[in-house]
Amino acid sequence: MHVSTFKVPSLQFRRNGRHMLEIRTAQEGDMAAVADIYNHYILNTTITFETEVVSEENRRTWFKQFSEDGPHRLYLAEESGEILGFACSTRYHERAAYYTSIMSSVYLKEEHSGKGTGRKLYSFLLEALAKIPDLHRAYALISLPNDASIALHEKLGFIKVGILEEAGRKFDRFLSVQILEKPL
Repeated sequence: MHVSTFKVPSLQFRRNGRHMLEIRTAQEGDMAAVADIYNHYILNTTITFETEVVSEENRRTWFKQFSEDGPHRLYLAEESGEILGFACSTRYHERAAYYTSIMSSVYLKEEHSGKGTGRKLYSFLLEALAKIPDLHRAYALISLPNDASIALHEKLGFIKVGILEEAGRKFDRFLSVQILEKPL
């Protein structure tokens, strides 16, 4: 259930002298844009192991796991009314003892990669999560090869802790996954 007890403030950055990049909490009405961004990665990359596109309705159902004050959050980067990307934290594992750990990820529109937006967005998420007393670790799973994502995670304080060799298969090839963790 989507429950909020306080409003998470947004953060704004001046860019290009004209436009402001805003990082804010996602709303249910943003799910069409989130689906569009994610579908690019599903159809064209091995960054996600999803193989079927997601609908806006699917993302609305997915959205119900997030809150503004709990460990599972969804933030957006927006500029001039355009959603550029999203960062989220989700449940690490369904077993109860894992409640102190989360999975984290960030996705941007392809044309906005490499411009610092992802780092700002992901940093905002991780800083918010670090304020939750019960959270202990953030984990990221990165399909290999993906040097840019590994570099981003390492800049944000994640360390490599293992590799799952050939853990998935997409586009007719086996893919390994790098596991990274960050103390919160």
